[in-house]
Amino acid sequence: MNKVESTQRAAPESMVPVGVVPTTIVQAAMSDFQACTTHAALENAKSRYLGKSGLITERLKGLSELTPEHKKVHGAEINRDKDSIEAAYKSRRGELETEALNAKLAAESIDVTLPGRGRGTGGIHPVIQTWQRCEEIFGSIGFDVADGPEIEADWYNFTALNNPPNHPARSMQDTFYVDMNGTDGLPLLLRTHTSPMQVRYAKMHADDLTNNGKPIKVIAPGRTYRVDSDATHSPMFHQIEGLWIDENISFADLKGVYTDFLRRFFETDALQVRFRPSYFPFTEPSAEIDMKFDSGPLKGRWLEISGSGQVHPSVVKNFGLDPERFIGFAFGSGLERLTMLKHGIGDLRLFFEGDLRFLKQFA
Repeated sequence: MNKVESTQRAAPESMVPVGVVPTTIVQAAMSDFQACTTHAALENAKSRYLGKSGLITERLKGLSELTPEHKKVHGAEINRDKDSIEAAYKSRRGELETEALNAKLAAESIDVTLPGRGRGTGGIHPVIQTWQRCEEIFGSIGFDVADGPEIEADWYNFTALNNPPNHPARSMQDTFYVDMNGTDGLPLLLRTHTSPMQVRYAKMHADDLTNNGKPIKVIAPGRTYRVDSDATHSPMFHQIEGLWIDENISFADLKGVYTDFLRRFFETDALQVRFRPSYFPFTEPSAEIDMKFDSGPLKGRWLEISGSGQVHPSVVKNFGLDPERFIGFAFGSGLERLTMLKHGIGDLRLFFEGDLRFLKQFA
């Protein structure tokens, strides 16, 4: 009898009654896990049940005091509880991860019901609008449009225009040079006006004028460069120059052509134009062209708008033409200045700052 009692020792109180304590542990673990709102709290709750000193671990240690038969029964029960607690832990951990993800998505959410933000429609710069309008006006009376290099040879930029080396008229334009010489042995430079294109175009079409009687009528719009920078000047600016060479072109033609251009460009006949005597090396006689509005905010003010004159005989000769036979006129105007007067803009620098608030007004 004593022998049987020694081999059939009872289980510790913590392990009985069978089926009750394990269920209570699983329920307690599930309740504790569900109460956790952070991963740290969940890990602490897990250690209370599955850690080295946790309840499940203590129960497993208690199996050593049981008989083999009780070990088998209670061991299986403990393992089921352990599996249930681990499943409850993983389930709650997944819930916390989902909650954290949902919170992050809510904080970084995008309202997909808003209309799409498409790429804005571009617009033409106000100076380029003036450029295009000038081409339209002069093109309507038979002028070609010439375009050429912005890095120019000294001969085309100065000498061919009756402005040889050491000429005092160069002082205000003798500016941006390139570290390279042209075929004439002189340094290349950024062109200071678009007049070199008048020379290039005239030389290309001199034979047509001489042999076929086709007049040279051309405008040359483009970028030019000088050392100037203030509210009305820029180191880079746009200019348009015109040239008309034929056998019987007079100063009266210049006055008629340019006056008509101004009235069409500013879309009003309520302006006066005057030609004020001046000096340019490449024209003789020369004149500054002024205009005065008869209405609007600039009413009554004379404004300088262009330089002009009858092409100098030396320049006509440099075109490859006979100055005794051919005569003509030339003019040059700043596109920025025309744009400023047309739209009432007081500061040239606004054209180059890229401020969309300013540029959208002309789109």
